[in-house]
Amino acid sequence: MFLANPSALARGGILGMNKRNIDYIGRYNPRKFYKRVDDKLTTKQLALANDIAVPDLIGTVTEQHEIGEIPAMVNDKDGFVIKPSKGSGGKGILVVTKVENGRYYKPNGQEVTPSEVYRHVSNVLSGLFSLGGNPDVAIVEGLIQFDPVFDGYSYEGVPDIRLIVFKGFPIMGMIRLSTAASDGKANLHQGAVGVGVDIATGKGLHAVQFDTPIDLHPDTQKELTAIQVPQWDTLLHTASKAYEMSELGYLGTDMVLDKYKGPLLLELNARPGLAIQIANGRGILGNLRHVEQMKHHNMSVEERVAYSKIHFSANS
Repeated sequence: MFLANPSALARGGILGMNKRNIDYIGRYNPRKFYKRVDDKLTTKQLALANDIAVPDLIGTVTEQHEIGEIPAMVNDKDGFVIKPSKGSGGKGILVVTKVENGRYYKPNGQEVTPSEVYRHVSNVLSGLFSLGGNPDVAIVEGLIQFDPVFDGYSYEGVPDIRLIVFKGFPIMGMIRLSTAASDGKANLHQGAVGVGVDIATGKGLHAVQFDTPIDLHPDTQKELTAIQVPQWDTLLHTASKAYEMSELGYLGTDMVLDKYKGPLLLELNARPGLAIQIANGRGILGNLRHVEQMKHHNMSVEERVAYSKIHFSANS
């Protein structure tokens, strides 16, 4: 755990919540663009318009009377995901990995009855999971096909890759791995494992669960720092492109690797959390200040990624 003393945090290059909110989110993220990332349906539409791959959209549910249409939507699918368009922190996401004779099964094999699905979607529409509790839209997406390269690194769930992008430069990354404790979700607060990865290579550096350093996955006993994220350059380029797409200067990008489609953008975050520093075992402040000192740059996505790999590597 990092020390709580603000001056000690600053000396260690640790970005604290107040400084993040005032100096980075408040300064570099114009509020008028928040809807581009706070509304996942808007993000998906923007990504498609910018040639960024996203999970398949099966359909949306906007009104309570439309909930009964879900079985027809997913009848010919192997699985599906239901998520709130304006949800945050991984809340309200229902993952079904098997559809069989009108019956639905979660990653752990537990059956979800149609009435439970309907109740979940009803809760989504009522705003139970949305920012501010406002009425929401339920997005029904295609199931992401787990890339076997991560076999043993994640338990009953698809790992995702979080990259922090500042003014278009990917400056810190981690991969989030689901566990039994996190119920198959890649959410650190619920017990997923966070593994810091080197910006230059996509190689694992340091791992934590519940903010405590660990070496082995708690369920599979796989050595976590041995992880190597494939198609790393494509992930970096996708994250960097999200800067122009969102027009937000301080951004979290969440992506997954699909077995057949490669890197897919899941969502963007205008208020990315600070746990990525714990997963990397170092602070992000030095990288942020480095980019700020560059003042005005006119680099392409490719140039920014190349620059980041040199200057923000764990070895730099």
